[in-house]
Amino acid sequence: MDKRDKKIEEKGPPPMAELERVSATGKPPLAPGRLPYGPPVAIVDIGSNSVRLVVYEGISRSPAAMFNEKELCALGRSLASTGRLSDDSAQKALGALRRFRTLADGLGVGRMHVLATAAARDAANGAEFIREAEVICREPIEVLSGKREARLSALGVVSGVFRPDGVVGDLGGGSLELVDVAKSRVGPGVTYPLGGIRLQDVSDRSIKKADRIVRDALDESGQLARLKNRAFYAVGGTWRALAHMHMVQKNYPLHVLHGYTIPAREALEFCRLVRRVDPDTLTAVSVVASERRPLLAYGALVLEHIIRIGKPREVVMSGLGVREGLLYELLDDEGRREDGLLASARDLGWLRARAPRHGDDLVDWTDRLFRSADIDESAEERRWRHAACYLADIAWRVHPDYRGEQALDVIAHAAFTGVDHPGRAFMSLAIFYRHMGLLDDEASPRIRELASTRILDRARTLGAAMRVAYIVSGSVAGILPRTPLVLKRETLTLKLPTELSDLANERLKNRLQKLGKLLARRTAIVVV
Repeated sequence: MDKRDKKIEEKGPPPMAELERVSATGKPPLAPGRLPYGPPVAIVDIGSNSVRLVVYEGISRSPAAMFNEKELCALGRSLASTGRLSDDSAQKALGALRRFRTLADGLGVGRMHVLATAAARDAANGAEFIREAEVICREPIEVLSGKREARLSALGVVSGVFRPDGVVGDLGGGSLELVDVAKSRVGPGVTYPLGGIRLQDVSDRSIKKADRIVRDALDESGQLARLKNRAFYAVGGTWRALAHMHMVQKNYPLHVLHGYTIPAREALEFCRLVRRVDPDTLTAVSVVASERRPLLAYGALVLEHIIRIGKPREVVMSGLGVREGLLYELLDDEGRREDGLLASARDLGWLRARAPRHGDDLVDWTDRLFRSADIDESAEERRWRHAACYLADIAWRVHPDYRGEQALDVIAHAAFTGVDHPGRAFMSLAIFYRHMGLLDDEASPRIRELASTRILDRARTLGAAMRVAYIVSGSVAGILPRTPLVLKRETLTLKLPTELSDLANERLKNRLQKLGKLLARRTAIVVV
């Protein structure tokens, strides 16, 4: 049992009356769908294009966003030509901060962290704006240097991508930050004045002129020299908008931007298309907010030069950046070492499973099975299997005919980190098979498009094993450790203690035989 699980278990579910009662302080009560990670924490990000508030459930390895709202204020517009924040943009941003402070108070936020980026740090009147904003927020505001912004962006990627290896690029309205990452190591970051709003301003809205500016700035980039044949992790709203357009244009089966991966050559061709034509003529542009469309060509231009110079293997979209990097930084060493995928899967299991501890039993039970059967697994595939075990019972309240479908949909689209799209396909299909049997014709054909033959085979194997486990244990914790399933002398053997021998009916035998067929092994049930 790890620290987070022990905390939840010791605390236990509060009585319903306690959940429903509002405290004398006026703060909202803890809801049954919330985990006890302390008071909510808010992060306000004052960017060159937008001002955003995100309220998280608490500081944890898998922070869930309770509230998320942004206001497009364009603080950085005209900054390059005037050197100042425009009065209209500044007043709009201050108005957004007033609303955000009120919302945070109503949500019972314990601490609000306020960050400001390129526009506030570069403007002649930036310090004046920050003073007014601090009065409104009732918190000190950290004006990030370029290097600090790059580091937090990189930490966001470290927190949300399994063993990243490449270069993180965070494109905002005012600047571009580049920083090298290798697993948990973050290199020194550099910043360039190449944000979309700034480029639009200094180029007088000329893409040709902007092209020369970006080329001159990036051609000698030391960060990009280290990118060859590695991944480029793209952070920022404009790049997410481009990825969303690419996803829609390809009719991609899973509309989850985090982890969406585009081969470098394909990304290069798409960027060239976007920056050549009027964005409003593109078929997929409707998925992008009208206020952001004028920046698409500039974002495409910057990404085009990064790919041309750095020659990455692929472009990977990251839904996590500066804000999530700050939350990751706030964790202690033990918290940062936690696996983000497993943490979020455990959290969802705690909230939805009949007996969350059964997930731990299932992890150990399938570990023993896979070891004894000598099933080859990579470290990443093992993580997927463990996460699926924690998620195996999240649909138990759904009508039996739809449990597989509902579980597949929730897992495929959940706000998980640390997993790519094939991993999502594996987990969601494994739990579908666990509920609905091993017939592919009923599983989502779109999700199956993301799965290789190997992934489909492993998902069926895990689903079949879970079908055995659940009728042995009845989803009760403590049974599976007493009923191991192991491969012994080429026979897949389920061992039952004498007091559980009555479990050995025809239904159990049939499910065990189906698993045995997948593994090409005989099966037996032995009472010991």
